[in-house]
Amino acid sequence: MIRLTLSRPFSRDDGLQRLLLALACLLFLLALVLPLGQILQTALFDEQGNFAGLDNLRRYLLTPSLLYSLTNTLTMGVLVTFIVTGLAFIYAYAITRTRMPGRGLFKVLAMMPILAPSLLPAISLVYLFGNQGMLRHWLLGESIYGPIGIVLGLSFWAFPHAVMLLSTAMGATDGRLFEACRVLRGGPVRAFFQVTLPGIKYALLSTLMVVFTMVITDFGVPKVIGGQYPVLATDIYKQVVGQQNFAMGALISTLLLLPALLAFLADGWLQRRNKSLIDSRSQPYHPAPNRWRDGLLLGYCSLIALALLAVIGMAAYASVVQFWPYNLSLTLNHYGFDLIDGWQAYGNSLKLAGMTALFGTLCIFLTAYLVEKGQGQSGWRKLLHGLAMIPLAVPGLVLGLAYIFFFNRPDNPLNLLYGGMTLLVVSTVMHFYTVGHLTAITALKQLPAEIEAIAASLKVSRFKAMLRVSLPMCLPAVLDVAIYLFVNAMTTVSAVVFLYGPDTMLASIAVLNLDDSGNIAPAAAMAMLIFITALIARLLHMAASHGLLRLTQSWRQTT
Repeated sequence: MIRLTLSRPFSRDDGLQRLLLALACLLFLLALVLPLGQILQTALFDEQGNFAGLDNLRRYLLTPSLLYSLTNTLTMGVLVTFIVTGLAFIYAYAITRTRMPGRGLFKVLAMMPILAPSLLPAISLVYLFGNQGMLRHWLLGESIYGPIGIVLGLSFWAFPHAVMLLSTAMGATDGRLFEACRVLRGGPVRAFFQVTLPGIKYALLSTLMVVFTMVITDFGVPKVIGGQYPVLATDIYKQVVGQQNFAMGALISTLLLLPALLAFLADGWLQRRNKSLIDSRSQPYHPAPNRWRDGLLLGYCSLIALALLAVIGMAAYASVVQFWPYNLSLTLNHYGFDLIDGWQAYGNSLKLAGMTALFGTLCIFLTAYLVEKGQGQSGWRKLLHGLAMIPLAVPGLVLGLAYIFFFNRPDNPLNLLYGGMTLLVVSTVMHFYTVGHLTAITALKQLPAEIEAIAASLKVSRFKAMLRVSLPMCLPAVLDVAIYLFVNAMTTVSAVVFLYGPDTMLASIAVLNLDDSGNIAPAAAMAMLIFITALIARLLHMAASHGLLRLTQSWRQTT
């Protein structure tokens, strides 16, 4: 009798859980699986809609210009990946393994590029090293429009992501290993090669994979500053928008999807191989001061931070200069956006970012709760988790093109969503879904497993317990997911460049269109408006983290 009484509320929970699992899988089917299937199908048909099989691939391989862009993409990917990872490795080492002054400040400065669209560094580089740039002589006669500009722009954009990955790995170190090395009379060089490198080898390889994927799939930098140096991302845009050749655009998207998918699989393998080097007996590592080492790394980090600030500062300065380089008087006229309805585009971006943060966070946390804390239906829960991991391997440009092929079909009843804000929100949430999902899963894993058992004994629904207990306890992670979605929705270009309509123009797209029309100063102004908005949102998030969260996180201090 007691058993039946305790199971009664959870029998209703099981029905609700099955319904939510089915709805979540249906959402992924409509917003991810079917669009990607459509793009793969389109790649097998010609321009007249006839089945072509591998003929499109044969045409691609026989077209020198298209094949050239594939070579360029891989070359840029490898080159930028090693440059960024090398620079970020030293930077992360300085802020985690030394007593260098200002480590916290340098960590904050390294994250600044995340708040800007990838178009911003490209525009800044034009003002710095373009034909009329103030530092054009630094290039010794070379042009910024091409490989040099792409390398510099993508390095700026990818640098903070590499620093985050590497500094997290270096921060999770057992100080006893260094103490043992010191006792065995091992110097700093030996400690570096026998403790530091082995401890972060998988994180280092994972960083290489992540940066490579980001670089080869970015659209903004090569579009603005690539000049006559084609890459796969710009080829997709030209084939679809310029030539209306959807079959070839789908094929190039498939080619762009393959290296990203391989990098994703390799990163997953590395994560499974990676073992924690800390346990309950581990001691934090406190590096000893070293005047020469700390001084040299302080100079290095200062140069890197100065370069990052210079790129952002150049865009800010260009946005308030009357007419570069002939009239350098200051003005706010460029923020009027006379040629386009820029403030409407900015309002649309705020609406997109707000709706993405709200609905995306709710959806991500609920699905993560179903996966991690659900009871039974293990097959469905594993399927949902697998579907949630797919977006990490899908470039934004490919996802946007897939939405064209799927949602713009006349025979698709969901066609009415095309060009509207709803589809922009869905695509943005889906594009950045995986990171939020993993963040929520990690937070839920930290909760005591007894919560659900106590809820059962009190005859309380699991979902009511989730709202009253699990959600408040996971509030830091929930806010992290929300700010992550908000900032990325403000800055994204590739995922939405094919999907906006006349009434849903976004600020990031306005930057692209202004630059295309030669209005670089208003483009810089719009890019800075995005940056300032993302910065304010991040500051509000920090304030909430240090204020409101104290009321809900005291349990962490007592467990």
